[in-house]
Amino acid sequence: MGIEVNFEGKVALVTGASSGLGERFAKVLAAAGAQVVLASRRTERLKELRAEIEAEGGAAHVLALDVTDYPSIRSAIAHAETEAGPIDILVNNSGVSTSKRLLDVSPEDYAFVMDTNLRGAFFVAQETAKRMIARAKGDPKKQHRIINIASVAGLRTISQLGVYCMSKAGVIHMTRAMALEWGRHGINVNAICPGYIKTEINEDYFASEQGQKLIELLPRKRTGLPEDLDGLLLLLAADESRFINGSIITADDGLMAS
Repeated sequence: MGIEVNFEGKVALVTGASSGLGERFAKVLAAAGAQVVLASRRTERLKELRAEIEAEGGAAHVLALDVTDYPSIRSAIAHAETEAGPIDILVNNSGVSTSKRLLDVSPEDYAFVMDTNLRGAFFVAQETAKRMIARAKGDPKKQHRIINIASVAGLRTISQLGVYCMSKAGVIHMTRAMALEWGRHGINVNAICPGYIKTEINEDYFASEQGQKLIELLPRKRTGLPEDLDGLLLLLAADESRFINGSIITADDGLMAS
């Protein structure tokens, strides 16, 4: 028996959609039939992405969102639902990092990472879930999906990325807490923990001597590509994943097994 993933009639909000994994997530969901709301501070890049999606026959909306600004979160999500309709799928992807030893981390560095990766992710999910729960009261069979993008760095520590690791560990525990409280409302909350994925943000590093040395230490001596997460994203976003809730799933080419 085959399963065909089709998100026609569904609305998916993707944060951090202006580049990297977020851009890929948006394209994949749009190709599967979802109306995609592209959210980021960089709206000019989002407009380019919207044009690419529409050229492929998809539907997309552009949304200015600063996840470090709580009023921005509330107004942006309200605007998203006015523009596209009720949100069925949230891909909580916004993330930043800083490379410093813990003794050198300033309050500004700490706030920069935590406010985006953990605080921002929490309040985006909370504001979206409030609306999902309100709708579930009128339709108990309605299913919703929240997919938090964590990292293998949330499962193991990495030198000079301590604050980033801490923030992603928080996202992992946040995912479990949300799944526990919101599951009874038909909201499945899961997290993807990618390993080393090559994007335009880090491709220069992976091409460098230091980056090549890192690749040689990986289980299969290779990095992943954004499309290597397509199948997992579609699974977690689909109605057929109704029994998957509170799961923390690594997609790391065996890194955590090594």
